[in-house]
Amino acid sequence: MNKNHIEIMSPVGSYESLMAAVQGGADAVYFGVGKLNMRARSSVNFSLDDLEAITGICREHGLRSYLTLNTVVFDEELDEIQRIVDAAKEHGVSAIIAADFAVLEYARFVGMEVHISTQCNITNLAAVKFFSRYADVMVTARELSLDQVASIIRQIEAQNICGPSRALVKIEIFVHGALCMAVSGKCYLSLDNFNHSANRGACLQPCRRAYTVKDKESDLELEVDNEYIMSPKDLKTIDFLDKILAAGVTVLKIEGRGRAPEYVKTVTRVYREAVDACFNGTYTQENIDKWNLGLRSVYNRGFWDGYYQGRRLGEWSGKYGSQATMRKEHVGKVTNYYAKLNVAEIRIEAQSLNVGDSVQINGTSTGVYEGNVDEIRVELKSVQTANKGELCSIPVTSLVRRNDKLYKLIENV
Repeated sequence: MNKNHIEIMSPVGSYESLMAAVQGGADAVYFGVGKLNMRARSSVNFSLDDLEAITGICREHGLRSYLTLNTVVFDEELDEIQRIVDAAKEHGVSAIIAADFAVLEYARFVGMEVHISTQCNITNLAAVKFFSRYADVMVTARELSLDQVASIIRQIEAQNICGPSRALVKIEIFVHGALCMAVSGKCYLSLDNFNHSANRGACLQPCRRAYTVKDKESDLELEVDNEYIMSPKDLKTIDFLDKILAAGVTVLKIEGRGRAPEYVKTVTRVYREAVDACFNGTYTQENIDKWNLGLRSVYNRGFWDGYYQGRRLGEWSGKYGSQATMRKEHVGKVTNYYAKLNVAEIRIEAQSLNVGDSVQINGTSTGVYEGNVDEIRVELKSVQTANKGELCSIPVTSLVRRNDKLYKLIENV
């Protein structure tokens, strides 16, 4: 196997994230449109009208595009499913990620490439054989060990199990991002508590919260301390990525369509560098330590290595929300960009900007720009600080655009 056979698939919940995936070195992106995908509530989903622009950007940058259509589907939604699949084919979407048989059947009927979603919970070779009539790529259940995944891949090769394209079925695994306490995400807690179904892409994540336990007879209440016992830490495999590649996995999927564009760029870049390092001999502990610093800097709930190395019990988050080592705070927006000077004009809206600050600029076409403020000018005069309400200019190292948002990056202590 060579690195050209390895695909890094990045999550896209916005145009900013799409460009961030490009900047990070993704080979493919996956995204949803409308409500029939598993992140319908948690990300800024695209519409059918966005397909032309998304696929155009992907073709321009040499990325494959995967449309997630992976919720439970009801009878009254079958026409909508067909409209979405037809539009995906019309605009050149590379494949449909699906779980419901209504989607699998129709996508194959119109000749769309299909990938099997994690909702199908593939844990054995028999399931691979069954789904091979529909799909060329399948993600195995996150509950499998890496040895189990490797065994499935060896049997696919030994038995020459091919998908509709007549090529050997490719196995995909999640390598980074959020995990659910339920098997392959099939959870009913949000539906039971709030009438918002996780299996319909509307999870309100009650599992991420703190809870108390109450004795009904004495009214004694105990707070469940130290761990959020239904909220797993995030999956991170950068420390044993070489073993994943040695197992024969060819598609590396990053979770996070509901997360910010800087998460997409950083995580994609880290796994891109690590894959390349596995093939050029630089996959070293020194680099692994450097990559871990990058991964900890963006949104995470703490990390563990999942079930891939044989563990049977999860690790639970110790606090609510992100444990990222860096956070961003809004400062202002770009009002102009002077290409010949590589200078951005910024209106300071929320808080002051200082020389030496680390900043991030996000935009739908810009993606994620990161840099340090080496100089600030207000009315052409060099200053140390630009205050709220002022218009200032700062040097930048790449193109940014009007209305891009500028953030200050702050270290969490």
